[in-house]
Amino acid sequence: MRLTVLIGESDTWHHKPLFTEIVHRAHRAGLAGASVFHGVEGFGASSRIHTSRLLSLSEDLPVAVVVIDTEDRIRAFLPELDELVTEGLVVLDPCEVIRYTGRGGSGGAAAGGQDGEGQR
Repeated sequence: MRLTVLIGESDTWHHKPLFTEIVHRAHRAGLAGASVFHGVEGFGASSRIHTSRLLSLSEDLPVAVVVIDTEDRIRAFLPELDELVTEGLVVLDPCEVIRYTGRGGSGGAAAGGQDGEGQR
C-alpha cells in the first residue's frame, strides 16, 4: 500500500517541518520506507497556486511524503497522521512492489526478504 501525504513545505509540528515529523514517526513505527518530494508548483483546497517561478508565491511549495508498507501497517499508522495533518491531503493507493533492496544488498524482491509474491 502506498500512503501519500500532500502538505505545504512551511507546515510545521512543534517548530520542525511537518514532513520531517511524518518521516520520523514512520521510521519509529517500523514502516518499510518513506521519502519526501518537493514540488515546484501546485494548489490545493485553498485554490492558491504555489510556484517556485515567482518569488512572492514560493514560500509554501507543495511537499509529498510517500510511505510504503503493507495495508495493515499503513492503516495502523493513519491515527498518527490524524494528529499531525490539519491541512493537506492524505491518499492511499494499492501498489505492487517489484524490488525492495537496501544499499548493502539486503532484502529481496519485496520487503521482509519475501519472494516476488511479497506484499510489503
